[in-house]
Amino acid sequence: MTKTILRALAGETLPTPPIWMMRQAGRYLPEYKATRAEAGDFLSLCYNPELATEATLQPIRRYGFDAAILFADILLLPQALGMDLWFVTGEGPRLSTITSDADFDKLGRGEMIHDTLNPIYQTVRNLSGALPSETTLIGFAGAPWTVATYMIAGQGTKDQGPAHALKAENRALFEKIIDRLTEATIDYLSEQVKAGAEVVKLFDSWAGSLTDEDFDRYALEPARIITQELKRRHPGLPVIAFPRQAGDKYIGFHQASGADCVAVDDSVTPEWAAEHVQVSGCVQGNLASSHMVTGGDALVAETQRVVQAFRNGPHIFNLGHGITPDADPENVQLMIDTVRGM
Repeated sequence: MTKTILRALAGETLPTPPIWMMRQAGRYLPEYKATRAEAGDFLSLCYNPELATEATLQPIRRYGFDAAILFADILLLPQALGMDLWFVTGEGPRLSTITSDADFDKLGRGEMIHDTLNPIYQTVRNLSGALPSETTLIGFAGAPWTVATYMIAGQGTKDQGPAHALKAENRALFEKIIDRLTEATIDYLSEQVKAGAEVVKLFDSWAGSLTDEDFDRYALEPARIITQELKRRHPGLPVIAFPRQAGDKYIGFHQASGADCVAVDDSVTPEWAAEHVQVSGCVQGNLASSHMVTGGDALVAETQRVVQAFRNGPHIFNLGHGITPDADPENVQLMIDTVRGM
């Protein structure tokens, strides 16, 4: 095993942490903007294997990251289940909604998703053959809770209020949605692995809005089921879990979920995460993405702080959340140079 990210995921402490960046293929890069314009719209880019492959490769060519992550979107899965999906310029995604049992009954399942998602699997196959030999290919999906919040509200919301309301008012329907998404996510990620993904990541961007038993039932338990079944189907497959803003719930998430790595956001300090999370296995994170905008001495100092905090255990350097469209590409290079120069 020579790929550095795979070594870190296997529990090895490396002198220099491998590095990649959430949303590394995206709107902060001028070459991405050109590819996006060629595609015509965001969904057309996602479903065009040639252009999605190009978008995924762009940050690898520019920066030499240790991993490439498939260019796609977490909401392609509900679309594959039969929901309407479109994007409003400047506002983000919109979906048809599920608020009743009749709405739920319209959802597909099983093999149906692959008819829609086959172009995504082709992108993975393309990347598997096109990436440099030292670069790890990461596949991904949204976690059931996070995807469900969009399906119930029809869009992103600040507090995930519609999903919490449905959970309170019709728990049986809510749990059917979670179960269907758990089942579909396993099949989706499994097909990505068959196509060539070497690692998969589960993004639970809104996990932090779940508390106490709800966190355990709707963030942790689906992650455990998904991880367990993927590892049964694909022995040795590394899994990264990202229950963003989980706070104290990060503690023990490795063991409880079975994930090989837990990604932590920047609402916790790297020192805290090293003491409470890294003791259980590989940690990914957690530089604040705002430093990719502001740069300068603060970027260098905070990058060094993250590397130093995690240097006594397995660590994959990353941001605490995705890079933003207003980031300066030169700051990304400064971050990489700082990590690799320590």
